[in-house]
Amino acid sequence: MEQQKPIELATPRVRSSLQSTVVWGSRVVTVGGGAPVRIQSMTNTDTEQAIETAVQVKELALAGSEMVRITVNTPEAAQAVPYIREQLDRMGVDVPLIGDFHYNGHRLLSDFPDCAQALSKYRINPGNVGKGDKRDRQFGQMIEAAVRWNKPVRIGVNWGSLDQELLASMMDENSRRPQPWDAKPVMYEALIASAIGSAQRAEEMGLPANRITLSCKVSGVRDLIAVYRELGRRCNYPLHLGLTEAGMGTKGTVASAAALAVLLQEGIGDTIRVSLTPAPGESRTQEVVIASEILQSLGLRTFVPSVTACPGCGRTTSTTFQELTQQIDDFLRAQMPVWRERYPGVENLKVAVMGCIVNGPGESKHADIGISLPGTGEAPAAPVFIDGEKRMTLRGENIASDFQQVVENYIQQRFGADAVSA
Repeated sequence: MEQQKPIELATPRVRSSLQSTVVWGSRVVTVGGGAPVRIQSMTNTDTEQAIETAVQVKELALAGSEMVRITVNTPEAAQAVPYIREQLDRMGVDVPLIGDFHYNGHRLLSDFPDCAQALSKYRINPGNVGKGDKRDRQFGQMIEAAVRWNKPVRIGVNWGSLDQELLASMMDENSRRPQPWDAKPVMYEALIASAIGSAQRAEEMGLPANRITLSCKVSGVRDLIAVYRELGRRCNYPLHLGLTEAGMGTKGTVASAAALAVLLQEGIGDTIRVSLTPAPGESRTQEVVIASEILQSLGLRTFVPSVTACPGCGRTTSTTFQELTQQIDDFLRAQMPVWRERYPGVENLKVAVMGCIVNGPGESKHADIGISLPGTGEAPAAPVFIDGEKRMTLRGENIASDFQQVVENYIQQRFGADAVSA
């Protein structure tokens, strides 16, 4: 009988071999070449409103965005960029800024050198740099600015703004095939050809390969997976992943997770953005939270302590465990900006909040610290497990606040300076 091998944890393959860096001051964010998958986001403020934009950039950075993209679409917006950078520096926010250019980026980068210098990276859309004879000239002006100011570039192709001349040419070529492809594979090919062809032209103009990142964004999950699998096969540039318009709420969250998880697990992708449409009144930072949850769920990075909680059933008619789970999760996230500095390694903490005796003790033992709350008909007692052992039992009306204090004490004892030096 053949000896059975143990099941191993699936691990992604190595990502792009090229490594790019995005810099501001002493802050260096590496992209590709084995670096962690980076989280990006984008403001939705009017860039001309410098203070409002700087505040939102700060919020996104504190939520975990490692690079923030801002729209640079008018002379007024370009003039505001250095001031936005200045405000961020005053607030101690050293997150790199990426300038998002369409249509007139060649002029803005040439006419406003302070803007070109204040940005840490440029995003160029090959489908929107001009038509006909203007395309190569205006694309060249943007690459020349990147070379002059030593800035990396993302060449970002979107199927909603694909180079129509290129697409028409490829459609004509396809029509001459003995067995023409369907329209969608031709569009896939056009997206990839636009991205790689533009990158090659940028290299010919003097932009080093390790200063280039590519993206080919679409809105469909299966389309995104198909395009990036082929893009990843054909080039070694770092790749930026994301659905170009994921949508709102659960739809956008699920679509982004479904697409990005498949590609990231296959070793494709070096930076990600979850392009959620915020619900009215919802914080822009939600897209950063979802991106970090995707990476943490895949085991690629850790950002905040994980909270395991049961979904509830007929044994857990009380809402106590739901309220406690929310309270603990909110508490941990709110503390992380301070705890990252004070308690190195705290992001690896595992907490369990369970609702009854069926799986409660077992799950609590698997976590670093866990609580098993009483289910329907169970004794009004909540055993607490620390490092796999039952340490205490909480009772009464203050179980939630008591357990939060237990968690905080545990973090101080395990991750504090005294614990590290011991």
